[in-house]
Amino acid sequence: TGRYGLGADGRHIIDENLSKEEKLALIRERLKMPNADRIFFVKEALKLNISVDEIFKLSKIDKWFLHNIKEILDVEREIKNKKLSNKLIKKAKECGFSDIQIAYLKGKDEIEVRKLRRKNKIEPVYKLVDTCAGEFDAKQPYFYSTYEKENESRTSNKKKVIILGGGPNRIGQGIEFDYCCCHAAYALKEIGYEAVIINSNPETVSTDYDTSDRLYFEPLTIEDVLNVIERERPLGVIVQLGGQTPLNISKGLEKAG
Repeated sequence: TGRYGLGADGRHIIDENLSKEEKLALIRERLKMPNADRIFFVKEALKLNISVDEIFKLSKIDKWFLHNIKEILDVEREIKNKKLSNKLIKKAKECGFSDIQIAYLKGKDEIEVRKLRRKNKIEPVYKLVDTCAGEFDAKQPYFYSTYEKENESRTSNKKKVIILGGGPNRIGQGIEFDYCCCHAAYALKEIGYEAVIINSNPETVSTDYDTSDRLYFEPLTIEDVLNVIERERPLGVIVQLGGQTPLNISKGLEKAG
């Protein structure tokens, strides 16, 4: 959907000029339609005090998920209405809010929020996805980020380069970007560099267990890529092989240094 989370990013799915009655009618109609945007209409329904029971009847989405979405909305309201303390930032990150969402809710800049978060040592850790299910030692481990305490990331002091993958495949997008990322990884390893891939699409060859030295299943956003860069400390980042998705964040990465 091109969104940074469950809304709170400056993009409105409903025309703000509609009356409350018109909004409610539109929401109730769209809750019946299963598509990529429906989760945002669930949030809008909760904002207008449509009950979880009614949303369930219209959407057939399990109430467990609906209550979790409501919890996210409650945290969003808390961020918007309270002072941005260390405790609140940590709570927001544990609930999945991106820096750009927090920045939007507080009228700040994304980099400003990032600096504040890092100053107060609120940073993600990386958990291991064991590709061998414990039977053998996973030599090419997969990692994903979370805001907990224990870090399982296995970095090294070797020379390394990060390759940004293509992210989710879209209509009209072929396999050429994944092909390029794979061969970049092979070439880097041939000349003595570690190849570290960041990609959020598990259905690609570039995310196979034996393509790179390490793989991070992370969204291709400035925030998430910078988090990996700060942990891995690469000599460089290759952005041009993954198509438009990594190219869109290249200027932001350059600005961040």
